[in-house]
Amino acid sequence: MLFRWDWLRPVLTAPIVPTLGPVHPHVLTVDLFEDTLRAAVTDRSFLHYDKDRRWSSEKDEMVLRGDVAHQSDHTLIPTLTRRGRGTVKVFAYGHRGSVVDEAAEVAAKLAAVHNAANARVVRPLGPETGFPRGTRIQLQDFTARPCPDPGDAVRLVTDWPAAVQKTFAPFATDMAADGLAFLHAQMQAGRCGPVLAAAVEDRIVGAIGPMEVRPDAIGCPQLMPQYFAVLPKARGQGLGRTLWRSAMHWGQSHGAAYQLLQTEVGGPSDRLCQAEGLISLGFSHTTQA
Repeated sequence: MLFRWDWLRPVLTAPIVPTLGPVHPHVLTVDLFEDTLRAAVTDRSFLHYDKDRRWSSEKDEMVLRGDVAHQSDHTLIPTLTRRGRGTVKVFAYGHRGSVVDEAAEVAAKLAAVHNAANARVVRPLGPETGFPRGTRIQLQDFTARPCPDPGDAVRLVTDWPAAVQKTFAPFATDMAADGLAFLHAQMQAGRCGPVLAAAVEDRIVGAIGPMEVRPDAIGCPQLMPQYFAVLPKARGQGLGRTLWRSAMHWGQSHGAAYQLLQTEVGGPSDRLCQAEGLISLGFSHTTQA
């Protein structure tokens, strides 16, 4: 099946591609959508520019290419992941309100067919959306302005004294819900880039990482997404902003052209990114089918 760009482009209100997630607008072409279909033929294979290949040797989410509905005014693209008890997602591209109901019906049917416990609809929404919910897609453009180094309050974990480095493990355990325990395991195994950390009274209380720059679908260097957390008792002191600015300085000084971030609308990271002048590219709203 081949996508028609003259049908698909008008309904791409936000730069979100199934199985790949948000992408920079400069790589949003029909080729990316075609690539996801080709990847589905080779079971559990990664596209070379897929950000998820950092964490696994096999792709977990695949497009159900035989169930794609592609029409002049809307496109529905279902995906399946076997993680947990299984999830079917239907990405609903279209302007008319009924597209969500149609996607929900497809998701429920495919979940039953594939014995998946969860059925969801993912609706990309444009940046002009009023009273948005869900996840905001934000763009940090490193070519637009300098990102100065905020100073020594944040260092690479490996640059802190050994006694401070040892406090990363309990910090990561405390912040497991934010992915820091997983990140710590990757660090111990040597499977990720460096991590930046902030310390107070010789104890690590915040971290962001891993810091990695990789090429996107057209070879443009992008700073990859990071895990980011500050202990609740250490919040309100500006450490989160300092960590984030340190990460942006690292990315810019290591040649990244941009970074894409996903933030929960109205959450602390969302407010931080908005205050720092990032560009909103749109939203992703996920509902149960």
